[in-house]
Amino acid sequence: MDNCLPTSRPFAAATAVLVLAVLASFWPPEAQGHNITEILEKLPEYGVYNSYMSLTKIADEVNSRRTITCLVLPNSAMSAVAANRSLATTKNALRLLVLLDYFDPQKLHDLPAGTTLTTTLYQTTGVAVGKQGFVNITNVRGGRVVFSSAATGGGSKPISEYTKSIRQIPYNISVLEISAPIVFPGLLDGSPVSGNSINLTAVLETAGCRTFASLIAASGTIETFQAAMEKGLTIFAPKDEAFKAEGIPNLSSLSRSDLVTLLQYHAVPSYAPEESLKAAVDRPVVTMAAGSSGKYNLTVSVQGEDVTLHSGRDSSRIAGTVLDDTPVCILTIENILLPVELFGETPALSPAPEKEKSPSPSPSPSTTAPAPSTVSAKAPSSLALSPPGTAPESAPAVSPETAAGKADDNTPSGVPKVVPFSWLAAIVASSWALLC
Repeated sequence: MDNCLPTSRPFAAATAVLVLAVLASFWPPEAQGHNITEILEKLPEYGVYNSYMSLTKIADEVNSRRTITCLVLPNSAMSAVAANRSLATTKNALRLLVLLDYFDPQKLHDLPAGTTLTTTLYQTTGVAVGKQGFVNITNVRGGRVVFSSAATGGGSKPISEYTKSIRQIPYNISVLEISAPIVFPGLLDGSPVSGNSINLTAVLETAGCRTFASLIAASGTIETFQAAMEKGLTIFAPKDEAFKAEGIPNLSSLSRSDLVTLLQYHAVPSYAPEESLKAAVDRPVVTMAAGSSGKYNLTVSVQGEDVTLHSGRDSSRIAGTVLDDTPVCILTIENILLPVELFGETPALSPAPEKEKSPSPSPSPSTTAPAPSTVSAKAPSSLALSPPGTAPESAPAVSPETAAGKADDNTPSGVPKVVPFSWLAAIVASSWALLC
């Protein structure tokens, strides 16, 4: 340290601190994921609540959100809510117990002015009327905290009381036990839904999927769909414009068996709303076309809020939700999904004709061979997604540096990109050098 310049030390130290602070602002925080079913699975007193969270797929909605509070009912109270009611009605009751804010015991007892109005998951459905999607939280005498629907009106208000804390991951998820459900007039009045009570063709035609509706009716596929409704059914219905798109095979040339297979490829024999599909990015989605002749699976990718289905030959983004009435879900998609098992892989694109070049001096013999960097690798002919950790045999080897660059380019917007550790080490070393 004898060669250090004393006058430079304060400036160098300040520079080092500033650099590290800037780097820290770009460094991504540690992920704080949560899984409500895993939190409750070892607590048998909430087994009924936990099972309905899975059946209705509310668990997927909870797990996809960053900041959330779950109000949990013990078995006796949850059994009373679900008794003789459809899954759709039970699902709405559960949505009203999910608060889109973080409330731990301390925050509940320190509410400004002793009360607050908070938004619930039910408000995000688009079916809430007035204040049905909001809940009042109030501190009352004796340190008690109660919950009530903001849409109850002037009559006697059903009261649900906070009883104890179950689990908190600040400020990610809070799980609290309450004594009774939060309800508003009419919330639990829904009658059990029979699969045959939904007019599939009418729903599809209203959503702009008339061609798809006519095809499933004419081929008899609608009977298969209706039979699956009782246990669970999700339909990916292409819009009418999708059947007019360029490159779509002539469906009239298909045999009846192949047409039925294609239509069944657009359905899943389970309840899978959009939030549940987002959780399926690491596993295949088995369609109703699956059988001895092939797997007929789909894969899912997510970019921001967009969910895209991939057949291995083509892909289609989910355009919207037409019906979400547990256990039936109908989603519209932008393109027809063509299974590889039926239509084969996408043909390789023909190389574009070379443009005429202006005359140029003949190269010397030593320069006639193209440089290695100008030799293009042949692109894979299949668009099928490879399983995680694998790559197509024809894919060129990618260096770790290139792979890291590509991964960095695919970082979703709003997520800070990772600063290479080597950069941090170099800057710290440089800053330390300034000290000496």
